[in-house]
Amino acid sequence: MMIFMSVDEILDYAIEREEDAARFYTDLAAKMEKPALQQVFRDFAKEEYIHKARLQEIKKDKTLEPSKEKILNLKIAEYVEEVQESDSDFNYQKALVLAMNREKRAYILYSNLANATDDEVVKNVFLALAQEEAKHKLFFEVEYDDVYLAEN
Repeated sequence: MMIFMSVDEILDYAIEREEDAARFYTDLAAKMEKPALQQVFRDFAKEEYIHKARLQEIKKDKTLEPSKEKILNLKIAEYVEEVQESDSDFNYQKALVLAMNREKRAYILYSNLANATDDEVVKNVFLALAQEEAKHKLFFEVEYDDVYLAEN
């Protein structure tokens, strides 16, 4: 389990994760052949940069409260086979699986970190981050359902 000594350390960690996620989605966009699919992942990279900027603002003494909104979980990520970015026949379907599983892991990480602290400010930051990751996972699950499960 990670140990953070301050809220700033938590925020620095979260900022790094958002930066990593933006690079991940930029890389996925580059692997897509169709411009529309490239744009889907470029848009997610932009979203991650927005999250990074928001976290940087929070670090300047603003707060982040989790939304009261409940995020639906289709649980598709729990039932699809893991894929690797290095697969030779990498395609949009595999990119969606990779993205939804990445978002699932990020949600679990932030949820676990929220549960590991008694500090309400820190807990709220982690819960808000977990909720953002759940929204991303839902987007990829809905897209996967619409494009691939609807065909079967």
